[in-house]
Amino acid sequence: MNKTSKVGACQVPDIREDVDSALRWIERYAVQAGSEAVSLLCFPECFLQGYLTEATQARRHAIDLTSRAFEEILCRLANLKPTLVFGLIEASDSLLFNTAVVVHNGGLAGSYRKMHLLAGEKIFQPGNTCPVFELDGLKFGINICFDTNFPAVARAVAARGADVILCPANNMMRRDRAEEWKHLHNKIRAERARETGLWLISSDVTGERGNRIALGPTSVIDPDGKVLAQIPLHETGMVMAEIELETKLPRRSKQAPSNPTLQADR
Repeated sequence: MNKTSKVGACQVPDIREDVDSALRWIERYAVQAGSEAVSLLCFPECFLQGYLTEATQARRHAIDLTSRAFEEILCRLANLKPTLVFGLIEASDSLLFNTAVVVHNGGLAGSYRKMHLLAGEKIFQPGNTCPVFELDGLKFGINICFDTNFPAVARAVAARGADVILCPANNMMRRDRAEEWKHLHNKIRAERARETGLWLISSDVTGERGNRIALGPTSVIDPDGKVLAQIPLHETGMVMAEIELETKLPRRSKQAPSNPTLQADR
């Protein structure tokens, strides 16, 4: 019997400047995922502090991954069963990065800095590496949101032997743009999956803020580019996929709603 690994991704509310609330959502879904034997769980882009692109605001909430404050966050997450991937605003010396961290057993296993930045993300510096992580035989890399517009980023993950691309995203957009793009995010992600022969599992936010709305999508896309599971737009929930490691073919995929790309201009 081939070994399998279960991977999940969450669609959660758009939260800003409230780290405790973001951590409570992570804890909530991580407990649920752990009870369903999910070993790897993904949350959205910049989820910890919120998608903040104004310099003063972002610097006020940015966190150094070597700081006591981040150590306290790791301690809070230490008893959760799944390995966690979530986005945050990282401070390193005087620079800011749009980063996704990999947290395993209360420790920082690594991080990925978004390589391709939108025009509205001028406060961030681009990353320049595409690390691949391994968890009990499952190899995964990370593309953050707009990165999926660029085939080279996905190819770099595939070249390092990954099975899965995790895509933390944040598609809080103007309402007209959200409606225009709501079915196109997965179209682009499916192209990356087909090109690389990898699974692509995305996590996004949902909610409304002024004239903006976040619909998602949070989805499981198989190596043939087929969407196997998706949280309904504008709801929260968790998707899961069981991946057969040797053949990379789907054993089982399912959607578990809760009791709630092509990245266009936001």
